[in-house]
Amino acid sequence: MKTINLLAGISFVALSFAPVHAATQVAQERVEVAFVLDTTGSMGDLIDGAKRKIWSIASTIVDTNPDADVAFALVAYRDRGDEYVVKTFDLSEDIQGMYGKLTRLQADGGDDTPESVNEALDVAVRDLTWSSGDGVKRIVFLVGDAPPHMDYAQERQYPEIVKAAVKRDIIVNTVQAGDMPETTPVWKEIAQYGQGRYIAIPQSGGEVVVIVSPYDDEILELQGELDRTVVPYGNMEQKAAISEKMAERSAAAPSTQVENSKFYAKRSKKKEVVTGRGDLVADVRNGAVSLDKMDASDMPEELRAKPAREQQDWLQGKIAARDKLEQRMTALVTKRDAFVAERVAEQKTVASTDSFDRAVEETLKLQLQ
Repeated sequence: MKTINLLAGISFVALSFAPVHAATQVAQERVEVAFVLDTTGSMGDLIDGAKRKIWSIASTIVDTNPDADVAFALVAYRDRGDEYVVKTFDLSEDIQGMYGKLTRLQADGGDDTPESVNEALDVAVRDLTWSSGDGVKRIVFLVGDAPPHMDYAQERQYPEIVKAAVKRDIIVNTVQAGDMPETTPVWKEIAQYGQGRYIAIPQSGGEVVVIVSPYDDEILELQGELDRTVVPYGNMEQKAAISEKMAERSAAAPSTQVENSKFYAKRSKKKEVVTGRGDLVADVRNGAVSLDKMDASDMPEELRAKPAREQQDWLQGKIAARDKLEQRMTALVTKRDAFVAERVAEQKTVASTDSFDRAVEETLKLQLQ
């Protein structure tokens, strides 16, 4: 990983443009993105980079669509004979939970060259719970370095699968890691059929570039204050899930934590400190639960013995405190964005980096505008 304040020159990403859905100026109500990811041994470096930059990718979506609901899915694949062929994590707005699943994903297996690409892509198109409606943007990124097995009997193959995707208004992009010659024509064809982009990046996933700003330490301190306003509630499983997500965030690299804070600060439709149900302050404020209709056993212990009026006053105090912290965070993130934009304008290099995260971010900017 390269950490810099002023950016050095980086080579351009190799892009091949296929027909892309016509751009619209109407903001999307919902954005759904599925990563179909080769997790065989050769993909280890790319997967590690994705773990560090997933929040940067999520922030790209809210940069262009701050009011949209955002859902991610992950379809990890290997090949027959490996520990698993396909491992699916369905579309979910719980991005923090999806991040945790990604951090636990490891690269292994894949002794022969072709992989179970067709099965994984088919699962992504047919089995994920894609939303319907005109206000939804549905995007797939197929990421891998090896071509598909075309010799598996009674398995749908990519021409048919991608045709079905287009019928459902799902854009299919391909990201080729490395330069395996057998993969290139297939990945290009899938992107062309899928009305998406073909993107070539190094086998390693490219250099992960981090810009350090003078606001980062303050953002991290403020995030700590925001975290302390989280009030877990519900059953033991729900409370444990909230604690686990917050622990995973705290364990991440500082640059990842900053991008995480940026994602939450920029969302305007649903304000949260951590995605997924379980934080009483966020869920009451967002209308997901009502304190006066909640079973006493699901309440935080500090509220159970209080009269109803005192419960409401206590909670409103928590909400007011969080509102003030979030306003400060928004101001800090705005300053950080301006700093980063200035450095990018000076060096004109970040947008051209040949890394997985920048390739995905640039594609999302194009397809979500």
